[in-house]
Amino acid sequence: MPFDPIPLPDRFEYSDAEMLVRAQAFHAEIARRHSVRQFSDRPVSSAIIEACLRAAATAPSGANQQPWYFCAVSDPAIKREIRRLAEKEEREFYAGRAGGEWLAALAPIGTDANKPFLEIAPWLIVIFAQRKNLQNGRLTKNYYVPESVGIATGFLIAALHHAGLATLTHTPSPMGFLNRVLGRGDNEKPYLLLVVGHPAAEAEVPRQAKEKKPFEAITSFR
Repeated sequence: MPFDPIPLPDRFEYSDAEMLVRAQAFHAEIARRHSVRQFSDRPVSSAIIEACLRAAATAPSGANQQPWYFCAVSDPAIKREIRRLAEKEEREFYAGRAGGEWLAALAPIGTDANKPFLEIAPWLIVIFAQRKNLQNGRLTKNYYVPESVGIATGFLIAALHHAGLATLTHTPSPMGFLNRVLGRGDNEKPYLLLVVGHPAAEAEVPRQAKEKKPFEAITSFR
């Protein structure tokens, strides 16, 4: 398609003071986000999930190719099968495939091969990265795929938190079984499995997860 520019839409102008207030308010909200592993089975409307997915789909992407696909799963049988296959991979991971250094890094987080949240949480959102897109009847290569899908995933996590939901990023390795369970093609690679719902009343987080690097250690102004 030829370049066809249009005026910048939806532009809002704020004063410096207003921008600072908005930036600080967003930081205060997003800083309350925590990954949880104990979920309630309390239902979540599909309309809420759809609104958050629509927000994720506005993310920037390389050449605007939008190389992502979101599969939102609430069917108990499918969630049960995902759990079964994910735990199979996780048992091998924790039995030694991960290596001692990796397992030592995970120890303060308190994780193991058991993933009951995959069945308990009302929604699993499986995010696929599309190596190619179907355009005009043929597959064309996508560019900056991990970067683009990562940005969209960040949008999605922020949107779900803003809606009042808890999330957990889960990456059983390898994740090829998700293609089979969800009927996705070979041109798509599972990127991340996002667990979504309300936290259980007894939900806890690892103390270490509250320890963030000092701002000065991660930032410089030049």
